Formats: sequence, C-alpha cells, structure tokens
Amino acid sequence: MPKDDLDLTAVTEAVAEVKKNFETFKDSVSEEALEKKLRNAVDPLLTERLEKITEDLNEKQELIDKLYTQQRRKTIFVDGQQVDEDELDAKALNWAKLNMRRKGEDIADYGHEQVAEYKAAFLRYIRKDDKVLSGDESKALSVGSDPDGGYVVYPDMSGRIVTRLFETSPVRSYASVQLISTDALEGIHDVDEAASGWVSETGARTETATPQLDVWRIPVHEQYAEPRATQKLLDDAAIDMEAWLAAKVADKLARTENTAFVSGNGIGKPRGFLDYGDFTAAGVSQIGAVEQFDTGVNGGFAASPNAGDVFMDLVYGMKARYRANGVWAMNRTTLGAVRKLKDGDNNFLWQPSFQAGEPATLAGYAVADFEDMPDYTTTGALAIAFGDWAAGYQIVDRQGVRVLRDPYTAKPYVKLYTTKRVGGDVIDFDAIKLMAFQA
Repeated sequence: MPKDDLDLTAVTEAVAEVKKNFETFKDSVSEEALEKKLRNAVDPLLTERLEKITEDLNEKQELIDKLYTQQRRKTIFVDGQQVDEDELDAKALNWAKLNMRRKGEDIADYGHEQVAEYKAAFLRYIRKDDKVLSGDESKALSVGSDPDGGYVVYPDMSGRIVTRLFETSPVRSYASVQLISTDALEGIHDVDEAASGWVSETGARTETATPQLDVWRIPVHEQYAEPRATQKLLDDAAIDMEAWLAAKVADKLARTENTAFVSGNGIGKPRGFLDYGDFTAAGVSQIGAVEQFDTGVNGGFAASPNAGDVFMDLVYGMKARYRANGVWAMNRTTLGAVRKLKDGDNNFLWQPSFQAGEPATLAGYAVADFEDMPDYTTTGALAIAFGDWAAGYQIVDRQGVRVLRDPYTAKPYVKLYTTKRVGGDVIDFDAIKLMAFQA
C-alpha cells in the first residue's frame, strides 16, 4: 500500500479507540476471571462482549500496524519514482548486464530509453504473444529473453513486485534481505572467541585457543505464480496490465515465501526459523539450533500470576545486543490469549499502540503479526518467537522475475507463468528465541 493510500487521520483515530477499548478490555478480562473464580462459569453475555471488544482491537491495531510496517519497508530498484537520468541509465545497464551474464554474454551500452522500448515490447508480448511482435520489438526483448521462451520483467516492474512483497510480507519487513546475481549467498559463522589469560611480567606464555570459523550458505529456490486471463480480456482490456500482473504475482509469492521463512524445511524452499531443534544445553550457544523456552503447560500458559515468567525468561535469555532490537512474532489466535496475561503486579503484559506509527508491545517489545506461526493450543507448538530478525534471519533474492506466456494449455485462458528465485535461513542462532507450549 503506497503511503498516500493510508489515511493518517484514520490511524490517529484508531489509536484513540484502541486506548479506550483496551481499558474496557481489561475490565472485562478481570470480570471474566472473577466469575470463573466465584461461579466456575462465565456469563455468555460477558463472553460475547469480550469477543466483540477483541475483534475491534484487532481491527484498529491492524490499521496502526500497517503504518509501522510501512515505515520499515525497503525499496529495491526503480519503483516508478522520478530519478536522475544518469542514475536511471546506471540501473538499466546493471539490469541488462545481469541478464546477459546468465547467457554468457556481456553488454556495454544500455540506458533508460532501451528500457522503455523493452517495456512496450514486453507488455505487447503479454497481450499478443511474441509471434506477432515486430522485428524491433523482438530485438528490444532479446536482452531479457530466456532459452525456454520467457522474458525477465523490466526493472521498474520488478521493483514494484519486490516493493509489494515488502509491504505484504511481514518477515521481509524485519529480516535482512540481500539481492544477488548468483545461485547462493555465503558467509561466515564466528563459532567461538579467542582465549586469553593473565600472566606475570616474566611468566611463561602458553599457546591459547584459536577461534573457529564455520561457513554458511543460503541457496536460492524457485517459486512461481500463474495468473491467468482470457485472450479476449488481454486483447480488449483497458486495464493496466503491468499493475494487474505485478499485484497477482506479488500476492502469490508473498503467501508462498512467508510460510517457508517461518516453517520451511529447506528442501526445494527456504528453511524457516521453526525448523531447527532446541539447544542441547540451556543457555549454551549452538550453531544449528534455536533455543526454546517451555511454558510449563501443554498447549497453554501457566496459571496466573506465573504466566508472564516464561516471557521474562525468554527475553533475558537473549544477549543484550540482540534484545535491544527484539520483536515478538505470533499469529492472532495466540495474540488473543497473550492479551489476557498479567504479571505478578496485576499489570497486563500486552499494551496497545499509544501513538500513530508505533507498534503494540509485549513486555516492552514490539509485536508483529506472523500469521504463518502455529496456534498455541497444540502441545509442543512453537507458537511465539522473539528475535533481532535483521541479525538472525537472512533472505536472499536472485535478481530477475521471469514471465512465460502460455496460451495453449488452458484455452480460452492465457497463463502467465511467472517465476522468482528466493532463499532464506537463520544465520545467527543467538538472535532468535522460541516459546514451546509444553510442560
């Protein structure tokens, strides 16, 4: 969603309503707890009222969170904005060089005028197929052509797709994202520290332990979208084909990759942060494992007032340099239960946004809506995560979104088979902690 589409007045009003409704919510939760204690039952009218308040809180908080996420989003390529001509030419040449490199060729001259020609030819290809292109149009498309007959979308359209991915994909808004032109991103794990010791002026110096390094590698995997339209619509429609295709592709890719970033197994897809086992020894850093903190109850939280203990254990089980940037991740079902939790002083752990552009907080740290996280009600579910996501999780994008036009296999529809390559994995296992709902 572009910034101009977000009504800041509505966001400000939502903040005021959240403050008001949260007070009512707290009173209703306390009333619910009292009825359970005195009558071992809850008045259905109270339950209905609490559900309505919760629903309204969710709606208003979502509007506030959109502004917060929007402020964090990252922009890649040229996304339709006016830029300096020299800068635009440089971006165009870089795009062309990367495409030609895949074919084992090189190109020395390519600017924004050639991109404009490519764009016009590409949109005609989507509508009519490349068999009806003129010689000049076919020549313009040669830079982005692939051996299988597809074409790489032009820079500004690719930028729109990627920008939309950031807007709709919460993991991308928090994790580190790197654009590459190879098939993998590699880096180094600093496994341990160098050893040292005290020594007198003339004392013997023995050799100390040397720190160890370990290589990590994140390959890119192919994901796809396949929007379709009738040939008649493509021939006659006055709609913006570029915007239509970008929106369809970005929506599919976002839903596909979000699930993988959270729970993917790394086989043919990114590896999610939930796919790793627990530390062998609590509090002892371990590459290839993400530390887990048990709630003490299968599919639930400990009884009040101890429910908040696991949150404090988890937060302060993380090193200070990561904790400062910590953000909670959970789905709405789990958040609904978390909102009712209190600390030993009878204060709610969750607090709403108190001003536009600020997120809701839990134990003093921002809360993000990761709908691909599991529900807390399942025994052993890793339903809550806390982390410095930029330090802990790396997303890798392979430059280039490809489109293959298929008018044959689903007549009268034309399928626009679109692919993008992406990878993801944990790179710093100290930067993420998980909450396990088990005894």
